[in-house]
Amino acid sequence: MALILSLETSTDVCSVAVHDSARLLASAEIHIPQSHASQLAVLTDQALNAAAVKPGQLKAVAVASGPGSYTGLRIGTSVAKGLCYGLNIPLITISPLDVMARKVHEFNFQKYHLCPMIDAMRMEVYCKLLDPDLNVIYPVQAKVIDQQSFSEVLDNKQVLFFGNGAQKCKSVISHANAVFLDGIYPDASQLGVMAYEHLKENKFSDLMAYEPVYLKEFIIKKSKPAI
Repeated sequence: MALILSLETSTDVCSVAVHDSARLLASAEIHIPQSHASQLAVLTDQALNAAAVKPGQLKAVAVASGPGSYTGLRIGTSVAKGLCYGLNIPLITISPLDVMARKVHEFNFQKYHLCPMIDAMRMEVYCKLLDPDLNVIYPVQAKVIDQQSFSEVLDNKQVLFFGNGAQKCKSVISHANAVFLDGIYPDASQLGVMAYEHLKENKFSDLMAYEPVYLKEFIIKKSKPAI
C-alpha cells in the first residue's frame, strides 16, 4: 500500500484526504473561513478513522504549497511537517493552482486555455495561465486585474477563469473569449491523486528547509485607534 495523507488549507476551505495510491479512501472538509487552526487536526482524525488508517501506516504527507492564504498555508505546513518529522516520512508539496487546473482539465472538452485564480484581496489575484494540455503560458504570479488583463491571449484564444479569485474579475475582464466557471476550489481529494504521482517519482520537498510559497510579504493591518 502507498497511503498518503493530504492537507489543503490554501483558501477558506479546509480539507483532508487519505489515499491508497491514487484511490481515495476517505476525505473531510469544512467551508468555514478562519477555521483551519481549530479544525485541521479534527478533520485529519476524521479522515484517518474513516479510512481505518493509523498515522504510522502513512508513506507520505502532501500539503498545499501556495500561493494562497498566509495563515492557512502556515497552519497546513506546520501540521504536515510535524507529521513528517514524527513519522520519518517524506513531504510532498503541490500548488493549489495546479490542483484546480487538474480538476478542470478533466472536463475541458472545449479545449479552453485555463486560468486558476486565488483571491489576493482588492483587485489582485494569484494566478497562472496554462494551455489545454496544461503547459504553462504564464507562470505563477500575483496580478492586479484590470480591463486589459490577459487581452493578448483573449484576442486569439478562449480562456476559462476559475477559483475564488475569478469571481471578482467577471465585471472587469469583459472580453467575448473570457469564460468563468463557478464552484472550483483546491481540495485534498485532488491533491492526493497528484501526490501519488510525486511519490512514484520520489519528488519530495526538503523537510527542513521548506517554506510555503507566499509570493507577497505578509502585511499586518494596524487597528484604528478608538475615538
